[in-house]
Amino acid sequence: MGAAALALLPAAGVAAHSLLLESSPAAGATLSEAPPRISLRFNNRIEKPLSTMRVLDERGTPRPVTMLVGEGAADRLTATVADLAPGAWRVEWQVLSTDGHIVSGRFSFRVAPQTAR
Repeated sequence: MGAAALALLPAAGVAAHSLLLESSPAAGATLSEAPPRISLRFNNRIEKPLSTMRVLDERGTPRPVTMLVGEGAADRLTATVADLAPGAWRVEWQVLSTDGHIVSGRFSFRVAPQTAR
């Protein structure tokens, strides 16, 4: 029984890591207008003051963002971003999980305004 319990310990530790459940805008989305904010929702509470988000253009140039640390639920990371020009954008995030592990990831979306006909 002791060996079986030890075999389960690594799986329990991994379950506590923060996993990105959803984002706004969604990964791979094409938007008709630039989003005023980026919001990420995780599977558990994150340490917001020790978590970050970056928004980069197609060339990898970062766009200024303002982290909203005191806003929203404990499992959300939100930032405002100034108008994003049409094109591809990449969001890179890094959060501190409640288990003490740093988890990071990235996803892209596109801003492609509709043209007048």
